Amino acid sequence: MEGSSSSQGTVTCAAWIRRPENAHLVAVAKAGHGDQPSLLEIFSFDPKTASLSSSPSAAYVIEEGDPVGLAVHPSGDDFVCSTTVGGCIWFELYGGRETNIKLLPKELIPLQGAGQQKCLAFSVDGSRFASGGMDGHLRIFEWPSLRAILDEPRVHKSFQDMDFSLDSEFLATTSSDGSARIWKTNDGVPLTSLTRSSDEKIELCRFSKDGTKPFLFCTIQKGNKAVAAVWDISTWNRIGHKKLLGKPASIMSVSLDGKYLALGSKDGDICVVEVKKMEICHWSKRLHLGSCIASLEFCPSERVVLTTSNQWGAMVTKLAVPADWKEWQIYLLLLGLFLASAVAFYIFFEKSDSFWNFPLARDQPPLRPKIETILGDPQSDDQNIWGAFGPLDM
Repeated sequence: MEGSSSSQGTVTCAAWIRRPENAHLVAVAKAGHGDQPSLLEIFSFDPKTASLSSSPSAAYVIEEGDPVGLAVHPSGDDFVCSTTVGGCIWFELYGGRETNIKLLPKELIPLQGAGQQKCLAFSVDGSRFASGGMDGHLRIFEWPSLRAILDEPRVHKSFQDMDFSLDSEFLATTSSDGSARIWKTNDGVPLTSLTRSSDEKIELCRFSKDGTKPFLFCTIQKGNKAVAAVWDISTWNRIGHKKLLGKPASIMSVSLDGKYLALGSKDGDICVVEVKKMEICHWSKRLHLGSCIASLEFCPSERVVLTTSNQWGAMVTKLAVPADWKEWQIYLLLLGLFLASAVAFYIFFEKSDSFWNFPLARDQPPLRPKIETILGDPQSDDQNIWGAFGPLDM
């Protein structure tokens, strides 16, 4: 098996939790069966082995319903879990080490009794939280005050997907009927609807995150054809499409630095695309053999993805992509270039006699200066070079 999975169970969803010093955690939600209750478990992640811990560091029993979706605040201190009985649970996380993690559940009052929430999302800057219900109801809140910015029923037939833009100014939402809309998050005003032909269904959506290309990526199903299309968010015009996964996608994700886009299929495959070239750079076929991939997220600091399915549980997979430069490696390279330049200058100065050997008169001393005249004579008692001029006569 390519990757590493968590303890067995009927996993419904999972998400990364960012922590200081890259000591990231993973929240895994599991549905209950018979006497086994629904659970929310927190696992630690080992970047050296690209694996989850064998046992959870913390757990919470969900007393009513099964978990449906998870959304983690960018700070990693809060996350929200939706359930099948409607409403959501707001968790505050304390501690960051494997043995010192505590979960504090709180009621998310505005969503109590609101029905099952299919989509949950925090904005990139953490100032907004949005939820989309199975009934097509869209809600946008300020976070953490939970002041309602938008509370609009029936904006879609039923929610399919949603995502915030990098600057947190826009929210894209897609519907089970194939339509897609764009919203302004400051005031909740609908901005536009994405154009499509009558036989196209827009299913998944993710904004670019690299800060240079203002694009919106969407998956489109047209009959038996599945493609990824791109919209320019400065004009909201569709600028192209490309066949990537080659089959219907169930989930899509973009890495935090915006370099990679990932797609998960309904039969257990994932592909990772380099956004700059829009070419596939990693395939994991039959990763969740025969099972629909329900969750797909990039690790905040490593080239690793987290995936889940009902049959195979939660799994982390190391990507076969070029390693990123670490900060210390960049500084080491700059230091090496500086030292190499200094050595090259010294060798050139000492050995390149032909450069200094101009035609000389018979009794004229060599014109080539000594290195001491440039660097200073360490044996000289005169440490103040300006003293050679003597006092200034005013």
